[in-house]
Amino acid sequence: MHDVLSGIRVLEVASWTFVPAAGAVLADWGADVIKVEHPVSGDPQRGLITSGLIPGAAGVVNFMMEQPNRGKRSIGLDISTPGGREVLYKLVESSDVFLTNFLPDARARLQIDLDDIRAVNPQIIYVRGHGQGTRGPDAHKGGYDGASYWARGGIGASLTPADREWPISQTAAFGDLNGGMTIAGGICGALVKRERTGEPSVVDVSLLGLAMWTMSPNILASRLFDLPGGLPSFGTRPVAPNPLVGIYKTKDGRFISLVMLEADRFWADFVTHLGRGDLIDDPRFKDATVRQEHRAECLAELDAAFATKTLDEWKTVFADLAGVWAPVQNVYELYEDPQAVANGYVVHIDAGDGGDGGGTFPVIANPVQFDETPPSLRGAPEHGQHTEEILLELGLDWDAIVAHKEAGAVL
Repeated sequence: MHDVLSGIRVLEVASWTFVPAAGAVLADWGADVIKVEHPVSGDPQRGLITSGLIPGAAGVVNFMMEQPNRGKRSIGLDISTPGGREVLYKLVESSDVFLTNFLPDARARLQIDLDDIRAVNPQIIYVRGHGQGTRGPDAHKGGYDGASYWARGGIGASLTPADREWPISQTAAFGDLNGGMTIAGGICGALVKRERTGEPSVVDVSLLGLAMWTMSPNILASRLFDLPGGLPSFGTRPVAPNPLVGIYKTKDGRFISLVMLEADRFWADFVTHLGRGDLIDDPRFKDATVRQEHRAECLAELDAAFATKTLDEWKTVFADLAGVWAPVQNVYELYEDPQAVANGYVVHIDAGDGGDGGGTFPVIANPVQFDETPPSLRGAPEHGQHTEEILLELGLDWDAIVAHKEAGAVL
């Protein structure tokens, strides 16, 4: 049983990926997540597939909509209208969590700020995702992960090689999806607190705060040791103090990453698998201290050895290697990674007319599993797909629903 949040209702007034990703995780865990979308425009994420920002031909599933919105129900609701706000407040009455990434001015204008929502349901957990946090001169400004997380949070600068003219950019939704998991964890903590004490919480997560948590070792070291660029990469060559932590090139131009922090513990087994058992007692490499002194020579010996076999050959040789290693894979290869397959990390959901030709489309499961069970997921809703269903659940009759539709309050 992995529906650990069964019976919990989450009302999501949010768009793009950062905060909606939290709703997707909660839906994965069994919550009823109702996504509020404007009746006309919907979540702007839906437009990426027609704007050219998502590659592919027409008819391809909008994976940037599916990944952070699977498992939800969508209601088309114009909360700027009195009728739309009336319906929203009815949903608030029966919800456990109110989840939003709207900016402070918009929340005040739409009457969905903390005091507005708590006036309707004093026990609701109120959750906000931000770019830069709730206080300070930029609290009212928006943020995307490419700006607040990657750029402002120091990640891009720390990962950019010193000889590169321009900072490297992040991949799609890199900070957003990590942030969604963080928000989901905060919500679960708030649910436990409310269950035990009866007190609801306000939960806040910012992309800047998330980046600083991610970069905390570098941030701390930068001031302690006067390192503006933070800690050097473990794999930096040729200065790496431990040759068993780094990346090596194979015969076919692929790469293998070694992460054996306890070098002396693994040295003999490693070089034996490498076919260089003679290095065990080599006085230049017999322990970590002398390997560091002769690290350039050690790297040269290991480079030469790795260059004798292809990646696939090394996978076979290293199958029973005691130390930690991994092939440097591209994302395409992850679909066939035996561990990803065995653990259900790629889940195929119903994709309607899109997908891979078999009526399904893959999404990536959130990394938490309960009771050793991979999740069973549903696809993202169509724009306003569940509007009438949800209105009927609220007790509205068809005359009231038609009236709201004619007024433009609902889709």
